[in-house]
Amino acid sequence: MVKKLFAGKATLIEVPMAAEISPLSDAKATRQIYRELKKIKPDVIHLHSSKATILGRLAAFLYGGNKKLFYTPHGYSFLRTDVSKTKTGLFKAIEKYAQLFLGGTTVACGDTEYEIARTFGKAVLVRNGLSVDESIPAPALPDNTRLTVGIVSRITFARSPKLFNEIALRFPDIDFVWIGDGELREALTAPNIRITGWLSGKEQVAAEIQRLDLYMQTSLWEGLPYAVLEAMALRKPVVATDVIGNKDIVVHGETGFLFTDISELDACFARLKDAANRSALGQAGYMRCLELFNNNTNFKGLLELYRA
Repeated sequence: MVKKLFAGKATLIEVPMAAEISPLSDAKATRQIYRELKKIKPDVIHLHSSKATILGRLAAFLYGGNKKLFYTPHGYSFLRTDVSKTKTGLFKAIEKYAQLFLGGTTVACGDTEYEIARTFGKAVLVRNGLSVDESIPAPALPDNTRLTVGIVSRITFARSPKLFNEIALRFPDIDFVWIGDGELREALTAPNIRITGWLSGKEQVAAEIQRLDLYMQTSLWEGLPYAVLEAMALRKPVVATDVIGNKDIVVHGETGFLFTDISELDACFARLKDAANRSALGQAGYMRCLELFNNNTNFKGLLELYRA
């Protein structure tokens, strides 16, 4: 899948990396990145994800050369809730001191991420974006016999299938769809949940989203989720957990609803059972996406950074 994304557009050089901290593996990856930088001789280096905080910056520091260094966290690792406080403290220290000693500019993908990044050093905001075609008319509303709610994601701890399942059990009169698959599939046991499994392409995913009455994001933490943006671009109202990333996209009561407790969904779903309300919220979300999360404008800002 990754190779298909790069086909004909860029050269992909794969460097194996361990997901967690691993001194031996991390040293090998840093050395390989450094060697590739020496071959490429880049004018600009843009690192992505928290793992790049140390490995990519260290390799870029060793490489030297006349280059500009940027880094986008896509959700800081110290925001995770599936690791100990000791680890989150370590992750935060790594972010802080990598910025202090190895330099570079943090390019935050969302407003709250930007506010955090500013506390570590030089930072700019370039929001995530996607192609929004104003010429495409609003799609017809789905004709579901019951309110249908869905999410697009791998079934992992970060997206909280446990919470998704609890919500489905609380609302047996609503149909729920998990678009995707993953290692925690067994956590989705409610009889009113349908799991699509892995789909073969963006068109199939978009078709599944289009069949939903509303989109729901049950994340425990986020960077700035593209799936929510894609749902908004398809004029779907969004119900999401009130966490960093989600709250940077969804405007409570205007484009959808944010919640911290499952009981808050009683009022949200009651309002969203009205098709006119769903249509109004979905249209407002589409306009917000067009204004703030449009890559035709957002990525121009990124190019200006590279060229400055």
